[in-house]
Amino acid sequence: MYLGKVIGPVVCSVKDPTLEGRKLLLVRRLPGGPAVVAIDSVGAGAGETVYVCRGREAAFAFKPQEVPTEATVVAIVDVIDRQ
Repeated sequence: MYLGKVIGPVVCSVKDPTLEGRKLLLVRRLPGGPAVVAIDSVGAGAGETVYVCRGREAAFAFKPQEVPTEATVVAIVDVIDRQ
């Protein structure tokens, strides 16, 4: 799991039927890491800082349905307190 910044939406004309109606986002890992395509489970938008879950656990946000995903946005970050 890591923090990321939503770059923008990803539009697909053809996708797995279990992904129909689900929003895909391009998320860049902070600070300045690579970008991944993640399924949005919380209603995030471009420019927001989000918490991304990767791996097998990424599909848990959609249980009991099986969703083929490697990355899921599971939270929108309001504040980061760096002390």
